[in-house]
Amino acid sequence: MASPYEVHLEMFEGPLDLLLFLIKKDDLDIYNIPVAHITQEYLDYLDLMKEINLDVAGEFLVMAATLLAIKSRALLPSQDEEAEEGPDPAAELVQRLLEYQRFKEAAKALEARAGEFRDIHYRGEPHFDDSEKTLSIGFLELLGALQDVLARCEDTKPEFVGEEFPIEDKMAKILGLLETRLQVTWEEIFAGERKRRGIISCFLALLELIKLEKISARQERAFGRIFVFKRAAPVL
Repeated sequence: MASPYEVHLEMFEGPLDLLLFLIKKDDLDIYNIPVAHITQEYLDYLDLMKEINLDVAGEFLVMAATLLAIKSRALLPSQDEEAEEGPDPAAELVQRLLEYQRFKEAAKALEARAGEFRDIHYRGEPHFDDSEKTLSIGFLELLGALQDVLARCEDTKPEFVGEEFPIEDKMAKILGLLETRLQVTWEEIFAGERKRRGIISCFLALLELIKLEKISARQERAFGRIFVFKRAAPVL
């Protein structure tokens, strides 16, 4: 029996990266984070990471424990809260997020100055080139898009024991879609997938093809539509 597929991605930075992503995705105020909401979303993402067999580092579990502790503290009566000694963990987390956000923005600014910067205005369906070797949208954006697809899957249909969705078959499906087209949308990649395990297998196939530099994924803007296109073969 083949060993389960494991996801190892260098582009996945850490728990603060995930928290910032969730805050931006839900358009939340970083100074007034709804703890119960963000904790549940964070835990949902951790569950999804485990479901796709992502190699989750211990620091993500530490952050989960921190969020749960902050949530519990927020539920305490005011007199019990006043009796708590030590620094406020919620305030400390906000400070860490702000510092990390400043670091990311500074790094992004330096990268933009050092690299090629282009303003692109699209008419109709955008077309991207494959000059970059890394994901322009990042793993978290792909994971968020996967969660949206899973939310619409038909969970009511039972899956037979032993039913398999080979990743190789899904890879062939994706490459087949790109055989005669420059690009396809994220929705087209998952079209026809009705079962949760089939959707996850398709997602893992997408990651594997990106890792093998067979395809690339792009967005026209932050949290915008995702497009997938086939990478050109290297010139020998």
